[in-house]
Amino acid sequence: MPAAMVYQGNILVTGVDFGHAVVCVQPKRGCAGARCDGQVCKILHDPDVPPPHQYLATYHYLEEEFGADVILHVGTHGNLEFLPGKTTGLSAACCPDAAMGSLPHLYIYNADNPPEGTTAKRRSYAVLVDHMQTVMTASGLYDQLGELDRLLAEYERLKEIEPGRAHLLEHLILETLEKSRLDQELASATDMPFDELVRQVHDRLSLIRNSAMADGMHIFGELPQGERRAGFLQAILRFPGGGGPSWKLLLSGLLGVDLANDESGRAAEAVEQAGRGLISRWLEGPGRPLARVVAEIYQGPGLESSRADLDFFDGRLRDLMARLEASREMEALLNGFSGSYIRPAPSGLITRGRDDVLPTGRNFYSLDPQRVPSRGAWEVGQKLARALIDKFLLETGDYPENVALYWMANVIMWADGEGMAQIMYLLGVRPRWQSNGRLQGFEVIPLEDLGRPRIDVTIRVSGIIRDNFPNCTELLDEAIQAVAALPEPPEKNLVRKHSLALAAVLDQESDRDRAWRQATYRLFASKPGTYQAGTQLAVYASAWKEEADLAQVFLYWNGYAYGKGVFGESAAQSLAHSLSTAQVTYNKVVTDEYDLFGCCGYFGTHGGMTAAARHLSGRPIKSYYGDTREPDQVTVRDLADEIRLVVRSKLLNPQWIDGMKNHGYKGAGEISKRVGRVYGWEAATQEVDDWIFDDITRTFVLNQENREFFQKENPWALEEMARRLLEAERRGLWQADRQVLEELKNIYLEIEGWLEENMGDAARGHFQGGAIDVVTSSEVETWKQSIEQVLASLRHGGKK
Repeated sequence: MPAAMVYQGNILVTGVDFGHAVVCVQPKRGCAGARCDGQVCKILHDPDVPPPHQYLATYHYLEEEFGADVILHVGTHGNLEFLPGKTTGLSAACCPDAAMGSLPHLYIYNADNPPEGTTAKRRSYAVLVDHMQTVMTASGLYDQLGELDRLLAEYERLKEIEPGRAHLLEHLILETLEKSRLDQELASATDMPFDELVRQVHDRLSLIRNSAMADGMHIFGELPQGERRAGFLQAILRFPGGGGPSWKLLLSGLLGVDLANDESGRAAEAVEQAGRGLISRWLEGPGRPLARVVAEIYQGPGLESSRADLDFFDGRLRDLMARLEASREMEALLNGFSGSYIRPAPSGLITRGRDDVLPTGRNFYSLDPQRVPSRGAWEVGQKLARALIDKFLLETGDYPENVALYWMANVIMWADGEGMAQIMYLLGVRPRWQSNGRLQGFEVIPLEDLGRPRIDVTIRVSGIIRDNFPNCTELLDEAIQAVAALPEPPEKNLVRKHSLALAAVLDQESDRDRAWRQATYRLFASKPGTYQAGTQLAVYASAWKEEADLAQVFLYWNGYAYGKGVFGESAAQSLAHSLSTAQVTYNKVVTDEYDLFGCCGYFGTHGGMTAAARHLSGRPIKSYYGDTREPDQVTVRDLADEIRLVVRSKLLNPQWIDGMKNHGYKGAGEISKRVGRVYGWEAATQEVDDWIFDDITRTFVLNQENREFFQKENPWALEEMARRLLEAERRGLWQADRQVLEELKNIYLEIEGWLEENMGDAARGHFQGGAIDVVTSSEVETWKQSIEQVLASLRHGGKK
């Protein structure tokens, strides 16, 4: 690779010197030029390429020239801990070790992120200083969605008592439905009975209004105050746990509303608002029992019968308040600077029953991998598998032959292995536990008890699961081997069916036992010691022209098998064959705190897997998204519906936008990142509606107030966002509204003018942005030989 960031013969360290402290930007991982042209950005094609010279120079400068006593990464997360090298117990030949040298390492980390925090500990010797999660608040409804909700409420009130006025409202509802674009999500919206249309619209509005979104971002060392504290506590109590009573049921009883038959979602919204308001009143008068505060507001008949539950939650709130106030994030960091001990603590989602992460300002740990999946997760996993199968049956009339899943570490660490349980039930096996709750193994469920075929799976294992949960990957692989070997009819055992087909091909080039083992590989990831799916790098560098390019990148990066006695064996042909039989790609969400726009890895892996499956099979592939935000209301929906939900409940929600704008430069960057990930999903899956790109453009680029915010706080974020939108249109991914497109082009010219004016002398050189250079693997000489080997193996296996 050519030298990176060189000026007048010197390697630049990008940072600001404050005397006793220097603040640096983490160097680029694998890019040595102003623009990615596919040649210098070798990381696109070589996952184990070392970082460029400037990367190592920056860290060595901090230790040897500046003379730092300690290094602090402000994270969740950076790329140091994901550089090539061993997964644990690193040596001087491993890139994180080579970069860090002997500096003590402190790392600020969100307490809700044990997967990546564990990696930071293992691969960069980090001592974590955790911080609390941001305040979550209900998304609610706004603009056309709010108007539609008001019209529906009026219609429900009048349809029996004043049918004439109700009929007039029908026309207004249909008109507003079209303006809101919800009609595009309803099959045959104009043909179905109106009451059925109303029911379906209620369902969608309910999902949007009761989704939670971040109220801005957490500021390290600051505790939420006032209404934000009330919202924080309400979000914690919302999730049932600990064997106590239900906060939601308590509030619904006091309000006299029925959550069980809440089609519109208004009852759930009323409960949410009541909970936050009640906690806010309780916070106003420290020391007052919660029951007394409730008595001041509610005088219903259920008050006396609820007293025991109110006393329980009074104790809960006091305990939470005490632990919240005990959070000492900044003090813990300074304590670490002095070389003192930072106490360990559990980690997890505070809004999903893990309030034991409080107080924050501690060095978190993960969970016992021998307890995955838990008994509770097994129950949820079965529901997920049934929901997926039922959805596919309803849409196609048949069972899915193969489900390609993205198995993420957060599904283990946040939800005790729900995803693993789902995979096991698809295969038709069940876990066995010891009396102490530790996993003992599995047992096969007889076909007559299962009542359906065994579904084949293709599993893209995250690098963090591969490194930290080998017992889980080995147990799943053993289950797959056991199922494939069962003497059952192939049409009832699809794992066996597909294994037999590939073994027949492989048997011609190796011995029978070896061929059978390769034919039963189902767990794949990137090369040992490397991370990412690769696809997102190609998308961000514009290094692709068609779906086949993204499919090739995904196969090249992820064609390594894992399992019992197998760790990173090159198996691109096994991955390709397995994906060629997939009919569904799948991922899941467990919390509103993280969504599919929260990280490029989501579209890079799930999206890359979808592109590869579609390319290899030559047929349309369904993309599903599971939802266990409410474990007692498990659902599986289309990926396109999940994208629409997150766009409406967060990205285009004025409340969410205002929350981000409160954080200036950082908030602008966060908005831009999410728009880039919308583009990434469309590039990989083509599941993003045109209206989404239209509305993103109108909201963030064409809206004068928001445009001025970006111009003042972070014009680079606006340039990146506008450039991605133009690239989406140029590639045919977005059929743009003509007027929106013309305005976008004109404003982009203005943006370039801002940047050139503000850059001064730097504008004479090249800078990232301002153009879209599209390249593919065929134009990159260094990658031709590697990708040709993959393609040759696929052709040899009967696939073109």
